[in-house]
Amino acid sequence: MTDNSTNYKLPQPKISAVFPFESKMIEVLSSNLHYIEAGTGEPIVFIHGNPTSSYVWRNVIPHVEQIGHVFAVDLIGMGRSDKPDIDYSFADHYRYVEAFIDKLGLENITLVLHDWGAALGFEYARLHENNVKRIAFMEGAVPPALPMPNFDVMGPEAAQLFNDFKTPGQGETMIFEQNLFIEAILPGSVNRTLSEEEMNAYRAPYLNADHRKPMLAWPREIPIAGEPTKMVCTMANIDQFMEQSNLPFLLIYASPGVTNPPALVPLFIEKIKNIETHFIGQGLHYLQEDHPDAIGIAISDWLRRT
Repeated sequence: MTDNSTNYKLPQPKISAVFPFESKMIEVLSSNLHYIEAGTGEPIVFIHGNPTSSYVWRNVIPHVEQIGHVFAVDLIGMGRSDKPDIDYSFADHYRYVEAFIDKLGLENITLVLHDWGAALGFEYARLHENNVKRIAFMEGAVPPALPMPNFDVMGPEAAQLFNDFKTPGQGETMIFEQNLFIEAILPGSVNRTLSEEEMNAYRAPYLNADHRKPMLAWPREIPIAGEPTKMVCTMANIDQFMEQSNLPFLLIYASPGVTNPPALVPLFIEKIKNIETHFIGQGLHYLQEDHPDAIGIAISDWLRRT
């Protein structure tokens, strides 16, 4: 028998740099939030993380808009949303997300979440479970990934990086002067090489150094060694919600991953009663930039079945 496996290559996904959606603005808490919408039916709300925007979902949404009414928001201070003079704490972002959903009158929603967007979405579901139908997430900043007992669990390189982010003065240099999240962390957490068009789309909200405040605030909100205490409490509340909820969950993961690596998948399965998991192959943190078709197909299939 001849083994031809070495000659077979999986088809590569078509990953477009184009953002083909009409931009919309809505006034929320005296600021304008940018969002896009597509499709019809029950609402499906996409929430991104740091340092991205609704742009990160551009190649996932076409699969999902056939199933429901998609809304993808830019968090306050990020993407094309306004950049008011606030702290950009988790609590700040949550207030705007909650107000965004309320202002649009969205009911019986499905949440599709990534990175810090997962924590925001889980917190919304915890407080408004009667308004949430199901939750899909990937590389989420949620338990059991957080809180962390110490920096060492991150590995030496990441531990040094995030310790520096939390260090006054040093973090400001890394974000405000070097724009490190955009120029290094984002492209370094994608398997393929992002095109210049894609990089420019991610750079656009932060061309002014004064607008980079959210990118520094997010790593400083990561609960490590008991600090910040508010975020330790938030994660404890989310953890309790995950254990008690009967909502359907979908965890999309890759290997080696970053925030939700394969080693954590059994812990998610143990913690959440009604969870499905879907492995999409090799990936780091920004999975939407490597596997948009696999993510979109997994979510659309799950939506049809649930």
